[in-house]
Amino acid sequence: MDLIHPQLAAFAAVLEEGSFEAAARRLSITPSAVSQRIKALEDRLGQVIVVRQAPCRPTPAGEKLLRRVRPMQALEAEALADFLPEAATSPARRSIAIAVNDDSLETWFIAALARLHERHGYLFDVRVDDQDHTLELLRDGTVLGAVTAEARALQGCNVHPLGTMRYCAIASPAFAAHHFPSGVDAASLARAPMVVYNRKDELQARFVRRITRARIAPPTHYLPTSTGFVDAAALGLGWCLAPESMVAPALKAKTIVNIDPSRWIDVPLHWQHAAVRSSTLRQISDALREAAAGVLRT
Repeated sequence: MDLIHPQLAAFAAVLEEGSFEAAARRLSITPSAVSQRIKALEDRLGQVIVVRQAPCRPTPAGEKLLRRVRPMQALEAEALADFLPEAATSPARRSIAIAVNDDSLETWFIAALARLHERHGYLFDVRVDDQDHTLELLRDGTVLGAVTAEARALQGCNVHPLGTMRYCAIASPAFAAHHFPSGVDAASLARAPMVVYNRKDELQARFVRRITRARIAPPTHYLPTSTGFVDAAALGLGWCLAPESMVAPALKAKTIVNIDPSRWIDVPLHWQHAAVRSSTLRQISDALREAAAGVLRT
């Protein structure tokens, strides 16, 4: 049962599922019916809202509409749970789309999701991106909320501070002895191989600039795995930055060393979500703050 207008439900389903066919399966209608609903909605709005390609994505007008529809879906689920309690535990209930950075996902975020699922039965659709870019997924309507490094609230959103994630520069003892025998400086950083998550990851570059006050181009490995960073460092692949909570066991075991204990990068994290009076969003916000408090610095 849907309380949201069928045209809006079809619009959201197409973008969530990525195609008209998959949306039709979820809505138990034909792809033709989905197409007709989207076309009727576009005629009403006077604008194209879906780019018809694989996967389907919203146009700028569609992004604006999707930002409005996401909170409506959360409120719809709460209303159905009030009047039809069985809907709260239905296998077909809609998942909640949330964006998070990979380091948070690997250190504290999953504990919050597990607690929310246990208490309320929520299902989640987690999207992962760099903490400097997760807000784009909230801005374009892809997600209902995002863990982000941005403290300034997006228009129409609320923001809650979560704490600060501290990143330490690490390498294997042999790597550090070979590449940084006289300490970490501009010359050694320019030669020592560096491990970076992906091309959006600016943390290592920020650390380098903090020491050298200049942009240099060291040899770089791109390795899109947060937990693998510690293993990569321990195996001598290169030096990198990793969250202090993630590196603590390896530091204790002496498989890695902190190449410069006097310097680190602190990244304040925030939770931003659509500004609607929703018990679902309130419960998610409380759980995220609770889980983050056990790992992040205040």
